Amino acid sequence: MGNEIILITGGGRSGKSAFAQRMAEDLSGSRIFVATCRAGDAEMADRIARHREERRGRGWRTVEEPLDLVGVLAAVDSRALVLVDCLTLWIANLLFDGEADGRHMGETEISRAARDLVAAARQRSGPVLMVTNEVGAGIVPDNPLARLYRDLVGRCNQEVAAAADRVYLVTCGLPISIK
Repeated sequence: MGNEIILITGGGRSGKSAFAQRMAEDLSGSRIFVATCRAGDAEMADRIARHREERRGRGWRTVEEPLDLVGVLAAVDSRALVLVDCLTLWIANLLFDGEADGRHMGETEISRAARDLVAAARQRSGPVLMVTNEVGAGIVPDNPLARLYRDLVGRCNQEVAAAADRVYLVTCGLPISIK
């Protein structure tokens, strides 16, 4: 698989993370799971714990990093498979941390961040799988922040998909190869 970049997208609870994990576990070698989720409440903490348990004993090393994915890709073993789950939460973290620090996060900034992420993935010798949500398939959100978030995720997804070697859409638990 080499330094291949694979993007897996789909709706919420579509089976995309399970598909990405199965794909990764079918390959030999060391595996690193990069979790971008922050446990902001008890329900999310429970979800994180369940996901950790699903990977236990299956050869995964977990790195929790909500913001600096480029730094993680540079710091971990270059030959290991890396599974980033997920870009959607990464964008939310960038957006909210940027706003808290007085920095604007627009499509230009997200495009740059996505291109930097792809460049860091290309520097590795091992494959990088990235999971994201397809958030633009529903109704137009009713408020400016939600519309901005939808636009930023869409921009990131387009940047990564354009650079990826393979892209899968997962719906109803079924993966469809779209690139």
